[in-house]
Amino acid sequence: MSTSDRRGPVLIDLDEESAAPRPDEAPPIPDDDVAPPPRGQAMATVAALTARRPSRLSRWFWRLLAALVTTLLSLGAWNLATSLIQRNEILGWGVTALIALFVLVVLLIAIKEVAVFYRLARVDRLHRDATRVLAEADLKGARDLTARLHDLYSGREDTRWGRERLKERQDEIFDAEGLIHLSEDALLAPLDAAARREVEAAARQVATVTALVPLALADVVAAFSANLRMIRRIGEIYGGRSGTLGSMRLARAVMSHLVATGAVAVGDDMLEPILGSGLLGKLSRRFGEGLVNGALTARVGVAAMEVCRPLPFSRKARPSVRAIIRTSLSGLVPGQK
Repeated sequence: MSTSDRRGPVLIDLDEESAAPRPDEAPPIPDDDVAPPPRGQAMATVAALTARRPSRLSRWFWRLLAALVTTLLSLGAWNLATSLIQRNEILGWGVTALIALFVLVVLLIAIKEVAVFYRLARVDRLHRDATRVLAEADLKGARDLTARLHDLYSGREDTRWGRERLKERQDEIFDAEGLIHLSEDALLAPLDAAARREVEAAARQVATVTALVPLALADVVAAFSANLRMIRRIGEIYGGRSGTLGSMRLARAVMSHLVATGAVAVGDDMLEPILGSGLLGKLSRRFGEGLVNGALTARVGVAAMEVCRPLPFSRKARPSVRAIIRTSLSGLVPGQK
């Protein structure tokens, strides 16, 4: 061994970057007993079920099944009526009249559903044309759009004052954006307020049922029914009567938009207006789920307003999701007003 070797401890100088962290800088030890914060599983399930489009095979299955059932019922009704006429003419013709009335009611329902789809398509065209008119600053197109919007709400008493105001002032405006904004303020402002009240009521209902009803799947059923009813009411506010199939179409359009944009999620930042920072994880699991589901319902409601509205929201009229959450859910939190 060379004379230069020395016995004793070997000291290695550590660089500043590789030095061990100090106790005050060490990350906290994970606690496996703490449950993850609520994320609104009921609303996520509702969105996934509503936005999911059936496959082509399943669509053909239901179409063929409907055609087969309709054929069998028609043949059964015909055979029943003819056999009753042969046995007892008065009773047979009475049953035939009932069957005819039933068919007439079914036809009227079908006509109503077709009219609802036509009205929804009319609102969609207005929305697309308004977006184009604003982008191109087309004054002529804006005047035509204003006339069509006036015709859309011509039979409604709740828009009478707005229609009169729009008719008085529309000739004074000579730019497309100003005319569209006047139409928005005169005709759609009261409708926006009514739609917002529906969103607040639905968010409060979903939050309350989820927090208070401990039954399995009760929160999913409550969220589905409340959101479908809310979307239907918003569609009626902006577009008139809404049928069953039209409501399902609106619900699918709204939920598909939310799923595609990743908006079916909520965190502490969405509930800060009523809870304060970091309080969501300290609440009871059930109560926290109720608040999150209510907040997601408010987000669905705002998306439904955007889908059903015949004009796109201007920056001034766009509703705030946080403001709706604060108004609808603040009363449910102890100590909040």
